[in-house]
Amino acid sequence: MVFHPPVQIVAKGAGAGKYKCSLPAWNMIIRGFMSGAYIAMGAALATVCSTAVADNLGAGFGQLILGAVFPVGLIITVLCGAELFTGDAMLAPLAAFVHKVSWASVLNLWLWVYIGNLIGSIFFAYLMANGPFVSWNAAGAATVNAFGLRAVAIGLAKTSYVGTMGFYSAFLKGIGCNWLVNLAILLGICADDAVGKFFGIWFPIMAFVSIGFEHCVANMYFIPAGILTSGYLNAEQVATIGAEKLAGLNWVTMWTSNVIPVTIGNIVGGMLFVGVLYWIAFKKEIEALE
Repeated sequence: MVFHPPVQIVAKGAGAGKYKCSLPAWNMIIRGFMSGAYIAMGAALATVCSTAVADNLGAGFGQLILGAVFPVGLIITVLCGAELFTGDAMLAPLAAFVHKVSWASVLNLWLWVYIGNLIGSIFFAYLMANGPFVSWNAAGAATVNAFGLRAVAIGLAKTSYVGTMGFYSAFLKGIGCNWLVNLAILLGICADDAVGKFFGIWFPIMAFVSIGFEHCVANMYFIPAGILTSGYLNAEQVATIGAEKLAGLNWVTMWTSNVIPVTIGNIVGGMLFVGVLYWIAFKKEIEALE
């Protein structure tokens, strides 16, 4: 297993960022769509596998299971060449620092990849909400199953950040998340073989999910999946959850209570706590390599 030293990892990351910034907008959107769907696949798997685990084995074990299976999305993204906004939050600024790529190019990459991620995530949420999360009878009526109820519960939890401190909490969780996500990306870069990349990515991603940090692209799946599935709840299920509580799970609160503050936190976590710190720490060595 080949292992590259930190300075080479940072230099490779900057090179990857430079390449990403050179892609045409349509390509960024397509690759962004793929990654949004891949992250959603991991999130959907995590939803299914963690259903009822906390109730039977404890909250900590439930979080561990949630985190243990979620990384499949980022592993597919990295190994199959898709574009993820949260990774580009670190790689594109590195390209600006090392290769003098313009910040306009960085923002352009962020914009189109973000849009692609959003479309891919919501598309997969629709697939899950109308497929595995419900059961259909001969008359065409849907019944939300245990996995669907879990999806709704996750959506409710992720739109529960209210007020100034709720916004601040989501922002901080976004920082912690993308700090770990981009360390996972650097660990993926440090290995040349698939097995090394797999394990390098898996552990930090498992950690951020199990801890309870927030990832904007994952939440572009989690919250829409909850919203779309909640439309199939029967009267008894609505009464159990609470109609007033369900009213707070909608497309507006998705953004105001989660995705906006989490996105800002993800940018800070990826660009500042990984990109900037590693650029400062290894600037002289990178310049020597150049």
